[in-house]
Amino acid sequence: MKLETLAIHGGNIVSDTEKPVVQPITLSTTFVHQPESMIYARANNPNRHTLEKLLAALEKGADAAAFSSGNAAGVSVFQSLEPGSHIIAPDDMYHGLKNAILSIFKGVLECTFVDMTDLDKVEQAFQPNTKLVWVETPSNPLLKVTDITAVANLAKVMGAILACDNTFATPVFQNPISLGADIVMHSSTKYFGGHSDILGGALITKELDEFWEKVKNVQISGGAVPSPMDCYYLCRSIKTLPYRMKGHAEHAMVLANFLSTHDAVEKVYYPGLKSHPGHMIAANQMSSFGGVVSFQVNGGADVADRVISKLKYYINATSLGGVESLIERRAASEGPDTLTPQNLIRVSVGLEHLYDLLDDMENALK
Repeated sequence: MKLETLAIHGGNIVSDTEKPVVQPITLSTTFVHQPESMIYARANNPNRHTLEKLLAALEKGADAAAFSSGNAAGVSVFQSLEPGSHIIAPDDMYHGLKNAILSIFKGVLECTFVDMTDLDKVEQAFQPNTKLVWVETPSNPLLKVTDITAVANLAKVMGAILACDNTFATPVFQNPISLGADIVMHSSTKYFGGHSDILGGALITKELDEFWEKVKNVQISGGAVPSPMDCYYLCRSIKTLPYRMKGHAEHAMVLANFLSTHDAVEKVYYPGLKSHPGHMIAANQMSSFGGVVSFQVNGGADVADRVISKLKYYINATSLGGVESLIERRAASEGPDTLTPQNLIRVSVGLEHLYDLLDDMENALK
């Protein structure tokens, strides 16, 4: 099946004798004992089983594990490492996972944060106990682009696992497993959910190996799993994912071009722009460039806040990937230890009419 067909038909596994067109929601927490049956909802559920099969197929992986949040998914990878293991992670990455590494795993795991766009720095960061390389591309919020294949080759030589956060690109635009990654991570809260009303996360593995067994054990034993209702709604939302992503990317490209020529804007971060330092790598490993644009206004945090306060159609809120446009001064959300410029604004470009979005931004920047 092509991607659009898979998104629609891959999320239906119907066992009901009435053969409904849409898979029903199974709310039972326990199941009658019988050969090869499900036993308990923390371990499995028909809706979660369907979601995981769909996610694995979309990312061209062997298996998937769904979690109650993106952070729960990412943390499960770290939990599956042996104490004393060393991680190489991006200097620009989702702050929630970075904070988890620095707080929850302080004294348990070692981590070196590097600029993943510089392969020499990545290679120099490897240590004898390096077990995991974490990649996020495009990154949050500076939209840095990492050459997944090049880093995957380094990790393979060094005997480390490569995990890639593919939240910004989604499998519509990028397949890290096809580029050499061992594990792909998603915050399914974002584009998979697509409507800012479902919390979830997911991991997809290239192979059913020993490390994946550890990840699945963390999922089942730890119990940070999504509800049947969440799994049902994610499968429903994924049906429109390919078409939503095309709209997000189209709008983001136009907005990025608009901002790049505006006198009130200091700098624009979007890999679709030819001026972006990672444009050629992105064009090689992505089929399109995603729906998130970041930019710095001329001035400080006060100017950025003033621009945001004047907008009508961009909602000042954290998160991304919804049909509505979301905007925020990212440093204000990340806290006092952030390395993000104080005048940087991150935009999750929505599916409103493009002219409304452009007019609204033009009026706010005046």
